[in-house]
Amino acid sequence: MDNPRTVESAASYVVSESTVRETSMIADIKSLIKVGIINSNLITTFTGFWLAMYFTGAGFASHWLTFLLTMFGTAFLIAGGCIINNWYDRDIDHIMTRTVSRPTVTGSIPLPVILSMGIGASSIGFIILLFTTIEAALFGAFGWFVYVVLYTMWSKRKYTINTVIGSFSGAVPPLIGWAAVEPGLRLEAIILFLIMFIWQTPHFLALAMKKKEDYKAAGIPMLPVVHGFKMTKRQVVVYVACLLPLPIYLVSLGSIFLTVAFALSIGWLILGLVGFLMKDDYKWAKWMFVYSLNYLTILFLTMVLVTLPVSF
Repeated sequence: MDNPRTVESAASYVVSESTVRETSMIADIKSLIKVGIINSNLITTFTGFWLAMYFTGAGFASHWLTFLLTMFGTAFLIAGGCIINNWYDRDIDHIMTRTVSRPTVTGSIPLPVILSMGIGASSIGFIILLFTTIEAALFGAFGWFVYVVLYTMWSKRKYTINTVIGSFSGAVPPLIGWAAVEPGLRLEAIILFLIMFIWQTPHFLALAMKKKEDYKAAGIPMLPVVHGFKMTKRQVVVYVACLLPLPIYLVSLGSIFLTVAFALSIGWLILGLVGFLMKDDYKWAKWMFVYSLNYLTILFLTMVLVTLPVSF
């Protein structure tokens, strides 16, 4: 007769092993779709949608379905692009410490399955956005094309301006959100695009400085790898300075927004200039990277808060 404790122990082991596999699969999928990138882009998509309702006087009650379609469509489209990016970079990801655990490297998910996931998610996202407006879907398709083709497959491994090229893709989400409500767009929507476009270069250059050795080992010509930290710092400061005048074009959002926006930009610029005095470049890069994340979150959250309440 089996020992009850032995049977119970074996059952617990099976359950535990199953849980580990499920957890591992979830972690693999999250790694493939780059959850952090999706979340940050959905914040800007939501802000674009929200401000479009504010400036057009639209009510949320009549746009709730469009809102859901916009958010889900954008999320799927971004996820699809990220999956294909991982699939394409499988030959260099095993070299970099931050990407060595991706399923494209470990083989935990077959490569044909990963490619199918990327194509499928991208297609679903584009189709969902078509149920909002044609313009929103086209903006989404443009962002996907830039990220997958112009950035991942063309410029990433060839040119130091790959970051700038990729920035066009990351600046598209607020336009998707806005176009889902108001296809014609307006100046404020363009300013959201410009803020996102300019913000991305100092954000990703700071990351490139932190991960310089990884990029160098993989042969990716990021600016810090090719031209060093001094040149990179100058570029970062120039781009941060370019953000300073943009809030003026959103003066209709009020004095509170302008105060917050200018304070964030000036604080970032000061921190950038401090980099020329610091000896620890990696520490400075970490500070700039963290500040850039807070800059984006606070700025776009403020845009939403100062326009409350949107008509429901």
